[in-house]
Amino acid sequence: MGQAMKPPSDSRNSTCTCTDPAAWLLTGKVMHERLRPKHHRFTYPVFYVRCDLDRLTALDSGWFGIDRWRPLGLHQRDHGPRDGSDLATWMRAQLSQAGVEEANGRIWLQAFPRVFGYAFNPVSFWFCHDREGRLRALLAEVRNTFGERHSYLLSADGNAPITADTRLMCRKVLHVSPFCRVEGGYTFRIKESLNSASVSIDYHDADGLLLRTALGGRLTPLTRATALAALLRQPLLTVGVVTRIHWQALRLALRNAPFYGKNPAPGQTADASADPTATGQPTSAARPVSPD
Repeated sequence: MGQAMKPPSDSRNSTCTCTDPAAWLLTGKVMHERLRPKHHRFTYPVFYVRCDLDRLTALDSGWFGIDRWRPLGLHQRDHGPRDGSDLATWMRAQLSQAGVEEANGRIWLQAFPRVFGYAFNPVSFWFCHDREGRLRALLAEVRNTFGERHSYLLSADGNAPITADTRLMCRKVLHVSPFCRVEGGYTFRIKESLNSASVSIDYHDADGLLLRTALGGRLTPLTRATALAALLRQPLLTVGVVTRIHWQALRLALRNAPFYGKNPAPGQTADASADPTATGQPTSAARPVSPD
């Protein structure tokens, strides 16, 4: 990832005079695969926006709204501290608190946009770079359908640049699916080129690899034309995300997948005394963030 990052080499926060877009449109697919006890796999089309948090005001227009209703938009209160405050300021405070001083450059938030005022993001990604454009930290902001969320702040050993070969690992803390316990952990991998980007997430429970998830696609500048084309292809993007989550849950239930409900008992590897990340304590791979 380090040699083909989208942010240019002169990444200097809000004073940057670079010529690249303030936002990108990522058009692609999400793949989810469950390996046991019965194989279950599905893929569906999606699109994301990836916004430079220091240049959000440049995106506000008649078709894309920042903190106001538009056909497509981004509301700051949907992310981070969820109080409508400046997201770049909040994220830099988290990086400083976690000791990731190398991430002193641009910050890009990748999320499903609000579509006609509605959004639901199972996971949003914050890509935090140094001033040379190298990725130094990733914040994965995870939500479940029960209204809960948790943020995993990840960096490589020694806060080294994150590349396509880097594995970012953390203990699972948030209950996401009623078909999984709160145990085990995630492994994230990030790959990017000049025209594409992807994030893969492997979930291991006490018995090994259980779930594989991958999301990615083609990167193009976010413009009126590209946004309209994406909206015409998927006018019900975020409604469709929630619908598909429940549809796939029904399919799993019909296939008699183990069901643990909304409040499952602790899993085999969820002992907080044995795993510091289970209680939010920092390790070399996962750092705590401010309480939601």
